Amino acid sequence: MIRNASLFSQLLSIFDRCKFSRLVAKHKAERYSKGFSCWDQFVAMLFCQIGQAKSLREICGGLACTLGKLRHFGMEEAPKKSTLSYANSHRPWELFQDLFYDTLGVCQEAAASVKKKFRFKNKLLSLDSTTISLCLSLFPWAKFRRTKGGVKLHLLLDHDGYLPSFAVMSDARRHDSRMASQMPVARGSIVAMDRGYNDYGLFGRWTDAGIYFVTRMKTPTTYQVMESWSVPKDRRILSDEIIRLSSHDAQRKCPNLLRRVVVWDEEEAREIVLLTNHLEFGATTIADIYKDRWQIELFFKALKQHLKVKTFVGTTQNALYTQIWTALIAILVLKFLQFKAAFAWSLSNLVALLRWTLFIHTDLWKWLDNPFPVVAESDEPVQEQLFLPGLGQHA
Repeated sequence: MIRNASLFSQLLSIFDRCKFSRLVAKHKAERYSKGFSCWDQFVAMLFCQIGQAKSLREICGGLACTLGKLRHFGMEEAPKKSTLSYANSHRPWELFQDLFYDTLGVCQEAAASVKKKFRFKNKLLSLDSTTISLCLSLFPWAKFRRTKGGVKLHLLLDHDGYLPSFAVMSDARRHDSRMASQMPVARGSIVAMDRGYNDYGLFGRWTDAGIYFVTRMKTPTTYQVMESWSVPKDRRILSDEIIRLSSHDAQRKCPNLLRRVVVWDEEEAREIVLLTNHLEFGATTIADIYKDRWQIELFFKALKQHLKVKTFVGTTQNALYTQIWTALIAILVLKFLQFKAAFAWSLSNLVALLRWTLFIHTDLWKWLDNPFPVVAESDEPVQEQLFLPGLGQHA
């Protein structure tokens, strides 16, 4: 007797079907639907991500071979390739964007129990982008350079659980600093970012709004030292100064006092010059904040290695955005499972084992806590192995 649904069915139970229906109604996504619902489309695309399906054929075939288990997923039958392709190309990708933020709220509640790395109460965020390269002949709408295509994923990473708190897509030609102003950053937050986001106007607006930033200082920046502070001993801090930007354009856009901290990087044997508007934290804390910005690089690496955001099952902009948003939803699900599990899962192991056991009937939460149970030895005598005459004794 089967007491548990498949692992994939239990994963789908994380999503509130009532909220999903309201999102469908909000976007009128099923206005011209003929039997293939948005939920069916979402199940198929989530299976694409977690099951590592490489094409429409593998998605539809993988779901079709589950036999009677489709009803456990809320589906009546496996989709046809043309049906799924049409849905990805024509149904609004904004539905899955809203579903991402709805799922994010569930994950943030689970991440509340995770121990924080820093003691300060400010919300720590990292801001960065990654370029997703595309074949220009297949994606002519995403022209980036003469012979290349691409889109950019701009992301705001919350260091409480290292969850993506905000994401926006743009064409690959859009400069990072132009997208920073679209990020919803609350007053009192600290944003760690690379020097690609150096924008004096942004620095001035954030400082006036009570938003802190920590970034790398560009080499040709001219400034005037207003005050020099002592540096801690036996640390990697070389200097700590209060400065004012001296160029006419910088003074007009950012007349505020800033802080210049020079850190010695032992691994690369070089100096790293940091710029921040936070004047109260110790220089070592400022350096550690920027060092933790590396987590967003690891997030992008995990996203591209373990989920389907490098090859796509559709070539239209709508289909591509749908697949990227379902990838972000999938990584939220994986993070949620990591938060809930007693076992210390790495993301790579969790993705691999889920892919291999997706349709196994067992309790998801017990499996997460103990994925490798020890089988008790039987008290019954073990029958000796038979061997054929002339082939020698068995070892």
